[in-house]
Amino acid sequence: MNPSPDSSRASAPPERATPSTPVSLHVELPEARRVGAVIHDLDARAVTPGQVAAIHELVYEHKVVVFTGQELSNTEYIAFARALGEPQIYFQPNYHHPDHPEIFVSSNVPMNGKKVGVAGTGRYWHSDYQFFAEPLPMTMVYPQEVGGEQRSTSYIDMVQVLADLPPDLAALVRDARFLHEAKWRYKITPEDIDKSITEILEEFGALTPTVSHPAVGRHPVKARDYLYASRGFTVGIEGMSPEEGRAALSELLDWVEREEHVQHQPWRTDRILLWDNRQVIHCAAVTDLGARSTSYRIGVYDGRPFYTNEPGARVLA
Repeated sequence: MNPSPDSSRASAPPERATPSTPVSLHVELPEARRVGAVIHDLDARAVTPGQVAAIHELVYEHKVVVFTGQELSNTEYIAFARALGEPQIYFQPNYHHPDHPEIFVSSNVPMNGKKVGVAGTGRYWHSDYQFFAEPLPMTMVYPQEVGGEQRSTSYIDMVQVLADLPPDLAALVRDARFLHEAKWRYKITPEDIDKSITEILEEFGALTPTVSHPAVGRHPVKARDYLYASRGFTVGIEGMSPEEGRAALSELLDWVEREEHVQHQPWRTDRILLWDNRQVIHCAAVTDLGARSTSYRIGVYDGRPFYTNEPGARVLA
């Protein structure tokens, strides 16, 4: 059974606040060519419809939003995500919080003496759920324990990158479709003992077959185009041989990942990060050796199509 989310989600946009709805947000906007609006003093436990509409507008416009001064219980965090859309339940249960399946746990810290979640997730450039026919529109991350000094999420603005592409790379992505796969990022579980690497890849590949998306997507709200590719999940180009596709993608992604394109948002346990997976790719920093690290992620479906310039993804058997 394909675990991809029900595509009917895209047909029912969340309710919008009326112009008369009072909105009170203390917002710090980013500098030009930077992502990341910062919202101060928001009570995430009691957001109003007007505030939700304003948050949606900020994340669509500025790609990343940071909420400061937060101290939420797990249920309050889930409720905040639910106010913004529909919380995701990740398709692999070993990532779930034991009491709250909506929370995807990235942690190297035992809970009650037991391993919970998966350590070292997302340490490569990617967009969440890029390997499914219906990708994940928004992601929230709430750091719980930040060990070391370098914990952060890094971002690349794929709208700006597309606009700045050199002519040869712009020609490569124009009207192209890219292939995406998850199996090369699979993390071994106890159930994989006694299986060969080939068996593991075949089984996970059957669960997550290769999917094709347009190389350039159009945002459903802002109607701006963005490059949809990443080192983590993009593996080929339709119409090219595997060798040609890998070579072309390597050149493209080398350019995308230039240091001048990378922006960082440091982790703090009183901050929640929210971003638009359409318009940015992201990468988690490597945890310092011996440092404890735990973060709680919630994916959020916003009730809109992932892109509007193509009819949809193609799943390849």
